[in-house]
Amino acid sequence: MLADRRILLIIGGGIAAYKALELIREIRRAGGAVTPVLTRGGAQFVTPLSVSALAESKVYTDLFDLTDEAEMGHIRLSRAADLLVVCPATADLMARAVAGMADDLATTLLLATDKAVLMAPAMNVRMWQHPATVANVAMLRARGVTVMEPDTGAMACGEFGPGRLPEVSAILGEIQRTFGAGPLKGRHVLVTAGPTHEPIDPVRYIANRSSGKQGFAIAGACAALGARVTLVSGPVALPTPAGVTRVDVETALQMAAAVDAALPADAAVMVAAVADWRAVAAPTKIKKGSGGPPALGLQENPDILAGLSGHARRPRLVVGFAAETDDVIAHAKAKLARKGCDLIVANDVSGNVMGGDRNQVHLVSASGVETLPEGPKDAVARDLVERIAGMLNGDG
Repeated sequence: MLADRRILLIIGGGIAAYKALELIREIRRAGGAVTPVLTRGGAQFVTPLSVSALAESKVYTDLFDLTDEAEMGHIRLSRAADLLVVCPATADLMARAVAGMADDLATTLLLATDKAVLMAPAMNVRMWQHPATVANVAMLRARGVTVMEPDTGAMACGEFGPGRLPEVSAILGEIQRTFGAGPLKGRHVLVTAGPTHEPIDPVRYIANRSSGKQGFAIAGACAALGARVTLVSGPVALPTPAGVTRVDVETALQMAAAVDAALPADAAVMVAAVADWRAVAAPTKIKKGSGGPPALGLQENPDILAGLSGHARRPRLVVGFAAETDDVIAHAKAKLARKGCDLIVANDVSGNVMGGDRNQVHLVSASGVETLPEGPKDAVARDLVERIAGMLNGDG
C-alpha cells in the first residue's frame, strides 16, 4: 500500500500528539518509512524515545544540530521525503507556516520542501473557528497544502465541536490517496450501516439500537485502502468518513432502493441492522384509547442481503453481518447458507456492542471460522477490510 514511500512526520504540540504514535505504526504497517520530527511542543506530550522506537528511525528535533546542519540537514530532510505530514497541526504551527516563518526545524522544513504537504489539524473548537485560523487554512489550501477537516466531538478541555484530530484511519487514507495507493484502488465498495426507522405514525417508529459506528468505520477503512465507497446509511448522528460518498435513507424500502441504485459494485458489506418488519403507518398520530393497544398490521420488509446475493448484478463479494445474542457461530453458519453470501461477520451484541466503541467479530465462510481480536471498532474494521481486499485480489 505504501511500499517504499517515505513520510516525513512533523509532530506538533497538542494533547492529540499521542495519536501520532499510532499513525507511525499504521504507516509502517502499510509498508511506508517514517522520519519523525518532534517539535518542542510535541515533546511535552510524547517522548523522543517512544517516537524513535515505533519509527525505528532517528528523531529530529533541533534546527541547529551541528552534525545535521553540516550536511544542510533541513534541506536534505525536506527533499528526501515523498510527503510531509503534520500531525497534529496546531493553530500556531499553521499560522507560522502561512507567515513563512523558519524559526525552528518544523517550519524550516515546511518552507524548504518541494514535496506535497498534508496537515491533520487538532485544536480547541474556538481556535478552529476563529477568523484567523479560518483565513490561515484557506491560505494553506490555496498554496496547495492538503488540510483535512477536523472531527467533531468532545475535547480534552471539556468543550464540544469541530477541532478533534481526524481518526488515524482517515489520516492514513488521505496519505494513501495522495499516492494513489491501496489494494482496493479502482474498486467500488458498497457499505450499508446503521438502523432503519419504520414509521408507525408521523411521530413514532420501529427501530433498533444500531449506532452505525462499525459500518462507518468499515466504509472509512475501505476508502483508506483506495476504494471508491458508497455508504448507504440509516438515521445516525455520525460524520461521513473521509473519501466516502454517503446516501442517507430512513426505511428498509428506501435502503433497498439505494442499494440497487449503487450497483454495480465489486464488493458489498451489508452492516446495517435492517428492520425485519414495517407497519402500515397511520396518517395521523395514534391516540391512546379505551380499546387497548392498536393493531400495527406488520408487513415483512425485503431481505436486502439475500436479494443482493441473488441479484443479476451481484457484486463479486457479498459480506453480511449477523448480530446475535446466543449461539453466535451456529446462527451465522445458518445465515451464510440461507442468504447465499460469501462471508458472514458475526458478533455477540448481548453486551454493549450496539452503541459502544469496541467489538469482536467472527468471520464465517464456507472454509471455516476465523475470530478476530477484540478491539476498537476502527481496528476491527481495518482487519476486516484487509481480508476483503485479499479476497477481491485473490489472496484469500
